[in-house]
Amino acid sequence: MVDNSEFDDIPGTTVFTAERSREGFHLNQFCTSLKVPENRERFKANEAQYLEEWPMTAGQKRAVLDRDYNAMIAQGGNVYFLAKIFSSDGVSFQSAAASMTGMSEQEYAQMMLAGGRSPEGLRSIKEGR
Repeated sequence: MVDNSEFDDIPGTTVFTAERSREGFHLNQFCTSLKVPENRERFKANEAQYLEEWPMTAGQKRAVLDRDYNAMIAQGGNVYFLAKIFSSDGVSFQSAAASMTGMSEQEYAQMMLAGGRSPEGLRSIKEGR
């Protein structure tokens, strides 16, 4: 087994590793199912019932129902699959990304237009630097 613990030391970043891919497989497959209009309609009609069709963990299902994208990512969700949920909700990628950072959409857009987050600052959780 590969040790990916060094990836968990990056503040504010969850690296999508092979292990996370396996953990989030069914969550990401659920998201992919939303490409089909009939599936989107079924999901919108009764989200909890639709989620029961997928062998996801209770935590993954709760994160979807709460639209807690950071929790979905922490549980193996890939942002490009999660975009199917954003789209189904009529939410732009920019708006969803802003919500994940705790910024308003306007603040997030300004940050990105200014070149994104600064590479200066906390670079290691365990080393506090």
